[in-house]
This record gives sequence, structure tokens and C-alpha cells, in this order.
Amino acid sequence: MPTLKVTVGKRDRLDQHTRSRIKAAQEGEDLDDAQPVLNFESYAELSRLLSPKNLELLETISEHDPESISEATELVDRDYKQVHQNLSELEDIGVITFEHSDTGQANQPKLAYDGLEIDLPFAGSNGSVSTAAP
Repeated sequence: MPTLKVTVGKRDRLDQHTRSRIKAAQEGEDLDDAQPVLNFESYAELSRLLSPKNLELLETISEHDPESISEATELVDRDYKQVHQNLSELEDIGVITFEHSDTGQANQPKLAYDGLEIDLPFAGSNGSVSTAAP
């Protein structure tokens, strides 16, 4: 599994990176090292991903490979509804997936990446990051 690069900044920063990679590909450069990128427009949005409860869930999935949301709930000793909501949000942004069983068994949360690489530009580096702190 690859590592997911998480960035903070306006979409135009990501678009510039994408355009430069397209140009490199057109010039024949090898782009096998392409890394998936998840961009947030503010630190406040990023803080949702990096909340202690989400990080605990990600670590639990990595260490224990729970068979279901219910098992993950037991492992983190939290309310099922909250864990289900957190896992659904993590799935929505592509950090986890759910393995669906044809036999009607529970959905198994799986990590979509080996890890997260966080790229945080400092204020003034491109002038596009919200000042909201996590």
C-alpha cells in the first residue's frame, strides 16, 4: 500500500503540482512514484482527520484488523454510533475502505494506505491557508 500525502492549502496549490506532473509525463519522465494526495483547504478541516479519536481508530485497525465495526467499537471502548460515524467520515475522504462480504457478514474496516505523510505549509508560504488552528 502507498502512503497518503495530506496537504493543506487552496486547491490551486494542488492544481499547480498536478500540472507540473502532467508536463513531466508529457516530457517522458517516469512517474511510477506517484503518491496519492488528499488536500484540505484549512487546518480546521485537517484537524477532523487528525482528531485523537480518528487516530485511535486508524491505529486500532492497523494493529488489530477488526472483523467489523462492532469489533472496532469494542477495541476502542466507545459508543457504536460514534465509531460508525467516524469510520464513515474516514471512508468518505478515502483513508479507509470497507470490505463487503457477499455472505451478509459485517463490513470490515481496512486501511487504504500504509500511513499518512502530512505536508503543512507555514503562513505566508503561499498565502492560501486558513489561520484556524487544530
